[in-house]
Amino acid sequence: MLCYEAGILLIDIVMPKMDGFELYYKIRRLDDRVKVCFLTASEMYYEEIRKEAFPELDVDCFIAKPIANEDLVRRVKEVLELQ
Repeated sequence: MLCYEAGILLIDIVMPKMDGFELYYKIRRLDDRVKVCFLTASEMYYEEIRKEAFPELDVDCFIAKPIANEDLVRRVKEVLELQ
């Protein structure tokens, strides 16, 4: 049994051994309630790939890098509905 608290995972799309989309699916199999945001330096490019390769992906949070700490905190609060 998983203990669930409000939280968010920030996943970079480009990683050495698996991409962020693959990690997202592995996480979803463990807990489908966790909120996820993808970090990317090229949001437009990856959004196109996501739509083609993962059309069923239920994520509306893509954060473009670089991002200021204050902006990141604000975006996370929005996703967690803390604002």
